[in-house]
Formats: sequence, C-alpha cells, structure tokens
Amino acid sequence: MSQQATSPVSLDQLLTESETSDLISLTPRWLQKKRMEGGGIPFVRISSRCVRYRRRDVVQWCEERLAASTSDQLGEQN
Repeated sequence: MSQQATSPVSLDQLLTESETSDLISLTPRWLQKKRMEGGGIPFVRISSRCVRYRRRDVVQWCEERLAASTSDQLGEQN
C-alpha cells in the first residue's frame, strides 16, 4: 500500500470564484452579484479581471451564518 502525502489546508489559500462557489454550493453569479452590492464574502482583487477569495474568509463567512433554527436572525450574536 502506498502512503499518500496529505498537506494541511492553508486558511490563507486563495480560491478562484469557481472553487469558492463549489465550496459553498452557490453559483458564481451569486458571488458576482454580492461583490457588486456588498454583503458577500470578502475578496482579494488581484487585477481588474482577477478576483480571489481567502479560504479563511469563506470559512468565517459560513461560521457567521450558523443557525440552530429557522427563526434565528442572520448576524444575531448569542
């Protein structure tokens, strides 16, 4: 049996729009819309046509949206 080397996932890894949308199960179009209107995941603008998302920001954005019930308000602190 061969051992497969596993590298730890870096929270500072930059993800493409496609990788980010796959990770959070939302469309790239949703990410684009949120970049325009605000309220989405913080992003890194590499150039005018190149946008990346830090894995740590994607994870934090998801953590901030954890809920125990459907009546929980978005952004509500416990």
